[in-house]
Amino acid sequence: MIKVSETAKQRVIMLMQEEGYDASTDYVRVGVKSGGCSGLSYELRFDKQLDESDKVFEDNSVRIIVDKKSFLYLIGTTLEYSGGLNGKGFVFNNPNAQRTCGCGESFSL
Repeated sequence: MIKVSETAKQRVIMLMQEEGYDASTDYVRVGVKSGGCSGLSYELRFDKQLDESDKVFEDNSVRIIVDKKSFLYLIGTTLEYSGGLNGKGFVFNNPNAQRTCGCGESFSL
């Protein structure tokens, strides 16, 4: 399960609308790929279609899809949004990450 904070929900819905997506029918695709200074980095994009191996979650009225491989790395993660002066944008609070980089965009297990 991936959770979505209230501030992340508001930002996701706004960005989806700006890019022509509908938060009630379309998805936020969250994934993990090799790269970044800690070995793995997060991906976040909008999608209208499910792949056969996708896992689907809904939290706080946000529909999330995760590919099977990425799901193992993201179990228990909360998607948050920080928008203050020192804000980074979307932040993944991942309890599985043993080490993260200074920018918070990559991690290792």
